[in-house]
Amino acid sequence: MTKDEPSTRDRILNALQRILVEEGASGVTLEKVAAEAGVSKGGLLYHFKSKSDLYDGLARRHRLQEEAHIARARETGVVASFLEVSWVESEESAAGLWALLTALRGTGELSEEARADVLFIFNGWRDLIHEQVADPVTAEIVRLVGDGLFLSALAGAPLPERDIVQRILARLTEEGRS
Repeated sequence: MTKDEPSTRDRILNALQRILVEEGASGVTLEKVAAEAGVSKGGLLYHFKSKSDLYDGLARRHRLQEEAHIARARETGVVASFLEVSWVESEESAAGLWALLTALRGTGELSEEARADVLFIFNGWRDLIHEQVADPVTAEIVRLVGDGLFLSALAGAPLPERDIVQRILARLTEEGRS
């Protein structure tokens, strides 16, 4: 495996995400994920013991990505960082997150640990925003704007033009300094 090639574990999670995009949660089987990832079912089971374990792995991967975004935001400024990552650009990533959010409200496909990982995406940002934006009303406006962009992107709803988002960002950044 070269530096740019995904690990077997990531290939499996990428396959899960593609199936979620194309077929939804009802299309996910261990056999289908293994075939899509190009591994044997035994190879899949080496990394993930069950379908629930697959969802747990996807939730953990999204949490780790958000932890990295939040760590960078501590250094570069929370308002700009939050609005930037709230603009989900990858349809596949958006669909994978949407499926996880759906499973969160669904029939128990996610373990409590995976539920905590998914909720961290929202709670981690909320906590940092309130920590770094002095005015609690402005902090909530920032959070709600970012969550609105994020959920709109996940749902495939129309998003404002980038220029408008940049102007919102400028205004909220100014408000955050007040």
